[in-house]
Amino acid sequence: MKKKILLLTFISLYLTSFGQLIESQEIDKLFVEWENNQSPGAAIGVIKKGKLIISKNYGIANLDYGIPITIDSKFYIASTSKQFTAACIALLSIEGKIGLDDNIRNYLPEIPDYGKEITIKHLLHHTSGLRDYLVLMYLSGESFEDYFSINDGIKKLEKQKSLNFSPGEKHQYSNSGYMLLAEIVNRTSGMTIRQYAEKNIFHPLGMKNTFFNDDHKQITKNRVISYHPQDDGTFKRFLQNFDALGDGNLLTTINDLVLWDQNFSTQIVGGRKLNDIILSPGVLNNGDTLQYAFGLIHEEYKGLKTISHSGGMLGFNTQYIRFPEQNLSVIVLANRSDANATNKAFKIADIFLKNKFVDKSEIKELKTNMPTVANTKKKTDFSNLNLGDYIGSFYSEELDVNYLLTLEKEKLKIQIANYTPLELTIMDIDAFTIDLGEIRFNRLKGVITGFELDVIGEINLKFEKK
Repeated sequence: MKKKILLLTFISLYLTSFGQLIESQEIDKLFVEWENNQSPGAAIGVIKKGKLIISKNYGIANLDYGIPITIDSKFYIASTSKQFTAACIALLSIEGKIGLDDNIRNYLPEIPDYGKEITIKHLLHHTSGLRDYLVLMYLSGESFEDYFSINDGIKKLEKQKSLNFSPGEKHQYSNSGYMLLAEIVNRTSGMTIRQYAEKNIFHPLGMKNTFFNDDHKQITKNRVISYHPQDDGTFKRFLQNFDALGDGNLLTTINDLVLWDQNFSTQIVGGRKLNDIILSPGVLNNGDTLQYAFGLIHEEYKGLKTISHSGGMLGFNTQYIRFPEQNLSVIVLANRSDANATNKAFKIADIFLKNKFVDKSEIKELKTNMPTVANTKKKTDFSNLNLGDYIGSFYSEELDVNYLLTLEKEKLKIQIANYTPLELTIMDIDAFTIDLGEIRFNRLKGVITGFELDVIGEINLKFEKK
């Protein structure tokens, strides 16, 4: 009898190992083009029932020195960081140091009073209406490779005259919310968010290689560098020179993210109460439930529930997905700007869950938070419209920048900051569209005095003619 049990155990282990070998080989096929010593690549982890069953590393972490990516390579994970900022806020609420329904101006009085209360929950669920400080930087002609801090982000928001919408009215992804949440942790916890997260999350879980990077000059062993592929097949590196965080700027590894993934079951940090809070989706004013919770998105993939978040910044592309009912998680951390970490992660999930899917639809593609604008023309006669009325220099106090409108070969163009001029397409009298959005001109006694710009999700940015 004992021999029979041993034989069955051996067969079971053999079949499991053989299955994982096949799955490992299928994963290799997804990353074969990056599996060399001349290319940046990715680290991946597959977690089953809380255990890392497969970890793979492809390509180089630092091309200057030929250092390969490993399971302990420290990746900047961009917006995948948001769940850790949210967890800090949730823990502070459990401690009673903040209330999730508190007005953010209780902690951030420098944020303008728009006559409508913005709460911490609004920041967590991207329902605040606050403009995205990274978009404001872009529209001001600033580079993400320049230095900027949380304080610089707050100063951008201080200049804004209006919200994109009333708080709680709708969901619109905004990095400003999570940058401000980090500052709330700084101001209410008695320590920095880096220190608070280390004490209350990372140290208790044994995440020794994870931290909020609040000092870009710090020497960090095993730090991964990110790259942008060039047309000639070479790569150029990105520079990460900023200290702003909360919306991103967390460094971590595959091994450490496994420990975080386990906490959803072990509940070492925060207990069941933390889980209940961070897994609770937001609710709009009209009662509609959002897919977005505390830095985590609740969706379905091929009929299976998922909890996930992706990230992308300065050449880093990351994706963390949990299939809670199947006890499976997939992590992809990539250091090249052309990587589609979301696509890769779901293809890995396909390998492990192919017999579990309810919906057999095609693999989902990477979502974008950048809205599109319908470029439709009304059937109106614009032949008498004088395009020369619109040319000139226009200044925005909110962006502290001048935009120049010119007329070239009967084509009206706008120079947004220091970027390539964009052509305007007429939509209506004094209303035009561009690739990024819409422009509406204002007149006083028939003379153009300024315009309002809706672009990349930010609305009613005001410009005055100089």
